[in-house]
Amino acid sequence: MRGLLTLAAAPFLLVATPALADDHQSEAENAVKLAVNGFMNAISSDDKTDLADHMIPEAMIFVHNRMDPDNPRVDHLPVATHLENWATRDARYIEEMGFSSVLVDGDMAQVWGPYSFWVNYELSHCGINSLSLVRTDDGWKI
Repeated sequence: MRGLLTLAAAPFLLVATPALADDHQSEAENAVKLAVNGFMNAISSDDKTDLADHMIPEAMIFVHNRMDPDNPRVDHLPVATHLENWATRDARYIEEMGFSSVLVDGDMAQVWGPYSFWVNYELSHCGINSLSLVRTDDGWKI
């Protein structure tokens, strides 16, 4: 009888396993979204050093710049340089981003979504963000 009970319970365990994986994935995705939201909030912060808490200084920023549709280009800038430049800015910045796709695999994540970037409460530009994140001892970083 015990063998029959074990066999009868086995299909339920198989069905429950993907749900557990989904819960774990949802936790990881939520943690990544929280990190991205923290990054966006740091852009809006009056303390221009807040942004450094959300980025890896050794990383590189790539921007597919399509402001001039006839002359699209890819701009790149080391994060360390971006942070130095950011600290000297004096306008009011706000970036808003939605989440179209959040992919997490272990300690790496990729987030895509539409964004709009505001300078002194006027729309400066908008498009699609593609953010790569890495889980560090201090949490997820851009």
